[in-house]
Amino acid sequence: MIIGTPREIKDNEHRVALTPQGVQMLVEAGHEVLVESGAGEGSGFSDAEYAAAGGRLERDAATVWGAQLIVKVKEPLPLEHPLLRAGQILFTYLHLAADPVLTRQLVDRKVTAIAYETIEGRNGDLPLLTPMSEIAGRMAPQVGAHALFHMSGGRGTLLSGVPGVTPGRVVILGAGSVGASAARVAVGMGAQVTLFDRNLDRLRFLESALGGRASTLAANHSAIADAVLSADIVIGAVLVPGAKAPVLVTEEMVRSMQRGSVIVDVAVDQGGCVATIKPTSHSHPTYVRHGVVHYAVPNMPGAVPRTSTQALCNATLPYLLLLASQGLEHALAESPGLAAGVNTHDGAIINRAVAEAVGLACDPSH
Repeated sequence: MIIGTPREIKDNEHRVALTPQGVQMLVEAGHEVLVESGAGEGSGFSDAEYAAAGGRLERDAATVWGAQLIVKVKEPLPLEHPLLRAGQILFTYLHLAADPVLTRQLVDRKVTAIAYETIEGRNGDLPLLTPMSEIAGRMAPQVGAHALFHMSGGRGTLLSGVPGVTPGRVVILGAGSVGASAARVAVGMGAQVTLFDRNLDRLRFLESALGGRASTLAANHSAIADAVLSADIVIGAVLVPGAKAPVLVTEEMVRSMQRGSVIVDVAVDQGGCVATIKPTSHSHPTYVRHGVVHYAVPNMPGAVPRTSTQALCNATLPYLLLLASQGLEHALAESPGLAAGVNTHDGAIINRAVAEAVGLACDPSH
């Protein structure tokens, strides 16, 4: 199969879908890999390394997009929509629940779009989402702490505190991969951490895993409203696979927060779990609403592209090899978890949660 890896064009997105080692494994398996020139530079991989691995370098993005199977990091942007074509397999993060325009493009152009974030593991986990969730979760307290600096518009609070001064308060909404990773880092930074989730068993596990250094609370409207009142940082870490994130922090709650406090909504790529959130970028990562600093960069791991690219390729490569070697039909039959990743196919939406989120019909029979 011919596989194409284009250069990412999202703002400050320096990750690349394939490492040179990944290219080498695909070439050794008998596939042809087209790599757009400069695609790996942001992650520290040179064109020469891809060529040495057996990749075919192309300066023209349209040539790369002509491949049968396109492997990316982030969703196609409007400039790339005309390059999508019928029968093509697109393998990337999509987050279609928050992007009805792209969803319609994929349907109209009859693209088979397989979303990393909805592929399921044997235990119902999300193996291709987890690595980036862990990275974004570990970054969240760090970017929040930086946003708290006075010169960043924050309250001027040091998360760890100092002797005689209490540490900062971090409230984390969601105890999945993002929330757990955020809690570990926030605890390590010396903050007072409160972790919310609806799953009490998950909260029990994390309370033990964190050595009792974080408080855990069952998620409900009243408890969240009380917690955000005194929070220095609120981290949104909610995920409903394929669907829009539920809004847990209302605009009234944001108004009630302390001036100069910070919201880091990692769920923004699924619409966000804070009523006042809107996507930002690495170039302009924050804005202020009701006196609260909002950070909402959808591609947070793009800030640490070397680590992120390696972690992502480690997770995606087995599925990519299966797709390329077996073909779409056989690969999906062999791997039900991969089949769960199919969001659109042959002009239809396959994933019910996506269809409901964007208000279009779902036809899983395709």
